[in-house]
Amino acid sequence: MEPVYTTGEVAKLTGVNFRTVIRWIERGELKGYKLPGRGDHRVQHSALLEFMESNGIPLPESFHIPVKKALIVDDDLAMANAIARVFKRLGWEVQVAQDGFEAGMLLASFQPRVMTLDLKMPYMDGFNVLALSREKFNQQALHIVVISAQGKTELDKALSLGADAVLQKPFENDVLKQIIQKIQPSN
Repeated sequence: MEPVYTTGEVAKLTGVNFRTVIRWIERGELKGYKLPGRGDHRVQHSALLEFMESNGIPLPESFHIPVKKALIVDDDLAMANAIARVFKRLGWEVQVAQDGFEAGMLLASFQPRVMTLDLKMPYMDGFNVLALSREKFNQQALHIVVISAQGKTELDKALSLGADAVLQKPFENDVLKQIIQKIQPSN
């Protein structure tokens, strides 16, 4: 459900007096409505956002849409770049890690919403990265998609360890795109 604001709340968000907000509504500059009975005004979030943008009023921090961030973890740089291209076409900011250790550092600093993960990598395999990610970064609402050339047994094991989805290499870009859109955070 879309948030609704009082004239006082709109005044605080726009940095003006609440009477100015009432005038904007009465003149039709800001779309709002009156409550039956008392006559108090209310403004829907989308109307306020449109008004602020069209009048050059800076948006409060709470109005900014979070950047969609994806971490691609694969020791094969060509494969990592292929996966990254799919995310970038969907408007995601992407970072690439080529091993599990680098992935751990980027999980903490980059704070992605989605991580793709190869299972067979040097130093720390994907199973260990998956387990550590679920243990240490679950509060970030991290979605994990395992993309690996390993067999069904290993992919099933990844699902049992907490992967949100699995995809076997080689894969079709459209299939990855569908997975991303399915698990994509709604914010």
